[in-house]
Amino acid sequence: MAKQDLYTAPRQNTTTVQEDLSIPSAEDRLKGVEHWYQNNNKIINNILIGVLALVVGIFAYTKFYKGPQMQKSNDAIFRAQTYFNIDSVNRALNGDGQFDGFLTIAKKYSGTPAGNMAHYYAGVCLLKQGKFEDAVKQLNDFDGKGTLIAAMAKGNLGDAYMELGKTDDAIKAYLDASNDKDNLLLSPIYMQRAGMAYELKNNPTEAIKLYHQIKDQFPQSNQAREMDKSLARLGDYNP
Repeated sequence: MAKQDLYTAPRQNTTTVQEDLSIPSAEDRLKGVEHWYQNNNKIINNILIGVLALVVGIFAYTKFYKGPQMQKSNDAIFRAQTYFNIDSVNRALNGDGQFDGFLTIAKKYSGTPAGNMAHYYAGVCLLKQGKFEDAVKQLNDFDGKGTLIAAMAKGNLGDAYMELGKTDDAIKAYLDASNDKDNLLLSPIYMQRAGMAYELKNNPTEAIKLYHQIKDQFPQSNQAREMDKSLARLGDYNP
């Protein structure tokens, strides 16, 4: 047993030494990092410079370009809206020689909230002027997501399509405009227009469905009070 103990002990000590030697010290690891950095410092520096340039670029764009652009666009659209509110459609659309109209604002300040809103106003102006194709283009370019006039934009788009004889497109626009069941003012209006468009397509079944929806979902609306007449005309009135 004594010989075996003497034989075993050195092996255990040797293993411990080997394991200790296999673990790099903190100094060795630091030297490894320094060696790696020296071999790759150009790549690292280029990445850091690129990131710094991106941050500086974003800051400069926001402070020196986007900020002033938004202020200018807000000032410009205020002038055009003034003409729009007094029903001076041509000046609102094309400007007065001194201030830009909605068409110019939409192009000049593209990417700003005012530039986006200018598409809506331009579409409405063109619709009033009977330029229905141009109205459709402007209203389709308007991004109404998150705005208070999204339903009105879709409704005006439906009106423009109806004037062009594109009844299917008009129905889709009207249904989109009436999607918000909490909008007690506009939703029944555009739902009724969708029903009337279905009637023009000789599709009374879909019209009847919509007229019943108006009565059920918007019973206090002016449109609901008219639905009995519409349903009677289509042979679906049960007093």
